[in-house]
Amino acid sequence: MTAAAGPTSLSPTGRQIWRRARGLLLALLIVVVAGIVIAALRSGDRHGALDPRSADPHGSRAVAELLKDRGVTTRVVTTLSEAASATGSDTTLLVTDPDLLTPAQQRSLRTAMEASNGRTVLLSPGPASVTTLAPGTRSAGTGPAGTVDPECSLPAAQDAGSAELGGEQYLTDASTADTCYPVGGLPTLVRTDTGEADTVLLGSPRILHNERLAESGNAALALQLLGSRPHLVWYLPSVSDGSAAPGEGDKSFVELIPSGWLWGALQLFVAAALAAVWRGRRLGPLVPERLPVAVRASETTEGRARLYHRAEARDHAAAALRSATRSRIAPLLGVPPSSAHLPGLLLPAVADRLPAGERNLTEMLFGPPPADDTELVRLADHLDALEREVRTS
Repeated sequence: MTAAAGPTSLSPTGRQIWRRARGLLLALLIVVVAGIVIAALRSGDRHGALDPRSADPHGSRAVAELLKDRGVTTRVVTTLSEAASATGSDTTLLVTDPDLLTPAQQRSLRTAMEASNGRTVLLSPGPASVTTLAPGTRSAGTGPAGTVDPECSLPAAQDAGSAELGGEQYLTDASTADTCYPVGGLPTLVRTDTGEADTVLLGSPRILHNERLAESGNAALALQLLGSRPHLVWYLPSVSDGSAAPGEGDKSFVELIPSGWLWGALQLFVAAALAAVWRGRRLGPLVPERLPVAVRASETTEGRARLYHRAEARDHAAAALRSATRSRIAPLLGVPPSSAHLPGLLLPAVADRLPAGERNLTEMLFGPPPADDTELVRLADHLDALEREVRTS
């Protein structure tokens, strides 16, 4: 036996690790960059939406300028505390996105609305806010936005005529409420009053957008709804508004993440799992391994023979001897290797090559296992002799 060289380390090198992981890292980098770009583009598209200081298509600077010409002052606030302190009987409070408010903030806002004796205009309040901010009114789904006739007796709607509404639809239990601009039989403008104070729900904010103010009766309806009092408080809610009481209505980090990002993260996780399974099942190139010692073939054969002898496995030993003999003599007799173990093809070929004698070729090449070790040795001798005769014939 000869000693082999020292053991070779099978741990991957830094270059191998980088080569395996660079594809996955590149895909992850592309996803992150694409997400940042998409978020930046979408935030740019929504910049200044419904902001009376913005001249963007979805901004509301045009209606603020028209109100200013009519003597109405506009004050922009971004927190609930500012909005509540600015309300009064001579003030209209416009809330651009009521659904952004937490339940605690909605209750606080409702209390301020009731105490102000002024007008409150809510833009597209959905199921998350409408029942709190407008008791007795509930969401009834959404309808397509477009030009709609008023079909009600509200003076502001009668004077404005058709306007671009739609969006959120409502149902109200108040018998004295004005329900206007129905879409699919359900109103998209609802006005309810409690004495001197009143609340107006608009299913869509389209009439306040700069790009649509000149369409139909949008400008007339917006001016009459927002200009009925000398002061207008324009409240732009945001998720950063900390006006709620500590511990009330606080949203968790997961709740603040847009649903699209959650789905994107889930898809990325599934893709990573599939990539891991693919890489785990992939067969790389064979890695040669140095054996600690060199073992001769004869030693392997002798070791197997000792195992057969110890287990008295004469049947396995005899089958191995016969199979090896058949495999070696078949090519010499012109028998294909695939037919070497078929008695009907091999035995006639042996009989044609060798002279007839007293030996039984069928029992020698395909017979039963020997009864003892002596017969096993005799069988081995007979097979060796048969192979020599075939080679020399």
